[in-house]
Amino acid sequence: MIAYVRGEVAAVTLSSAVLDVGGVGLELMCTPGTLATLRTGQPATLPTSMVVREDSMTLFGFLDEDEKATFELVQTASGVGPKLAQAMVAVLSPDDLRRAVASDDVKTLTRVPGVGQKGAQRIILELKDRIGAPSGVRHLTSIAGPAPWRDQVHQGLVGLGWSTRDAEKAVDAVAPEAGDLPDVAVLLRSALRTLSRG
Repeated sequence: MIAYVRGEVAAVTLSSAVLDVGGVGLELMCTPGTLATLRTGQPATLPTSMVVREDSMTLFGFLDEDEKATFELVQTASGVGPKLAQAMVAVLSPDDLRRAVASDDVKTLTRVPGVGQKGAQRIILELKDRIGAPSGVRHLTSIAGPAPWRDQVHQGLVGLGWSTRDAEKAVDAVAPEAGDLPDVAVLLRSALRTLSRG
């Protein structure tokens, strides 16, 4: 297993980052919140989790060890694969997830794209005894306020090299698309289209 990757950030895309490790470019699938902390040309160290399938080997990169552990734990619930697990840590911080599971908060879990009512109930049932108590650490991906997606999209755009002012304009432009259950990845792509047109 590859526990972490340390190297220079060679590229940052909408859903992944490439780190140059000894002349080899390793692609890590990351959440917008993690990508927002990376700068091309700067060194970075990301905890990683490797998912091996018959036809692929995918490396997921995380903000910290807590996010990585949460990603790996939620996959032990039936019906949760790596893509859904990544969506969960993108939308909810590890502590938000722990609180939701501990308090049977189905509504919070259904904010994650791909998690319905039944899926949320199953996740709560299967993880309740194993997920632990909130640690009290705040993550970039869980900014308090009425619309955390705004901050996530904004961070994602700035992380991709846009100025703060351009990012704010793009976030305002896509705000009407957000609706009740905003999908950060979709809004981020939409905001990038807005910027490339401008």
